[in-house]
Amino acid sequence: MIYPTTGWPTSSPGGQGLDAHKLAQLQAVIEEQGLDFHSFLIIRNGYLVSEKYYGAYQQDTRHDLYSVTKSFVSTLIGIALDKGYIDRTGQRIVGFFPGYTFAYLNGQKEAMTVEDVLTMRSGLGWDEGDPILDEMRQSEDWVQYMLDKPMVSSPGSQFSYNSGSSHLLTAILQQATGRNPRDFAEEYLFKPLGISDAVWEADASGIPAGGWGLQLAPSEMAKLGYLYLRNGQWEGKQVVSGQWVKRATQRYTKTYDDMDLGYGYQWWTVPSLSAYMALGRYHQMIMVIPEADLVVVTTAGIENYDGIPLIERFIVPEI
Repeated sequence: MIYPTTGWPTSSPGGQGLDAHKLAQLQAVIEEQGLDFHSFLIIRNGYLVSEKYYGAYQQDTRHDLYSVTKSFVSTLIGIALDKGYIDRTGQRIVGFFPGYTFAYLNGQKEAMTVEDVLTMRSGLGWDEGDPILDEMRQSEDWVQYMLDKPMVSSPGSQFSYNSGSSHLLTAILQQATGRNPRDFAEEYLFKPLGISDAVWEADASGIPAGGWGLQLAPSEMAKLGYLYLRNGQWEGKQVVSGQWVKRATQRYTKTYDDMDLGYGYQWWTVPSLSAYMALGRYHQMIMVIPEADLVVVTTAGIENYDGIPLIERFIVPEI
């Protein structure tokens, strides 16, 4: 079994069952449409078969992952669960923060669980976008800011994308483990996978941002997708349980009416490809297609773009 701890082995596309001509057509479409991709990596059967960088972006350029960060945080929650720091995803959020006060505390807020936050069904009031994210960032305590949000729906009842609630996940990691989540990530995720050059934005208390802020090179982003493709195993060790991989990447809720996507534990599900993906603003993406033994990674600067049709058209049909 191939594990790219020290680097990805390479292969020609044809050597792994992909059509080099189709991949050339893919690149032509990107150029013709003027799409602002920064990198585009394709990994099949553990081999890097296509690796493209654009403009000033190079192989070792760290890139802001935006909300792809959430899928890394989800993995850390899974590891903490495996190690017994967290008992179950059904644990109530309020129980992790005994030293905090809670504005608008009622039965709904008391009932909110880790699973509700993981699946973007916290029920907390939030209007995803720059204004509220800026307001949170300017607050003295990001955790208190989120705990003080009013409830606008029953927890677990409806999908509402909330990057602020994802920050509660890293705060829970700190409360549950007694360690800074960055240190926890270094020991149990980054080091085993050979991720050595991560940068991660943190709040004023030093808690890494749970909903955004991680910076990695694209080849290191791909390692998370490959870890999941291999059911949480890496070089003979179980980094995160296969049970967590299965739970995290299944659909718990529909998302938006105009998107044929579902949502798991901070992972999006893609039913048209029997796939799942970590997805961030401006089209940062780690897509995993288990049936094809395929990981596709992109970094980009494209607002409101859906790159799934490119994968469906130029990559998947050849497998």
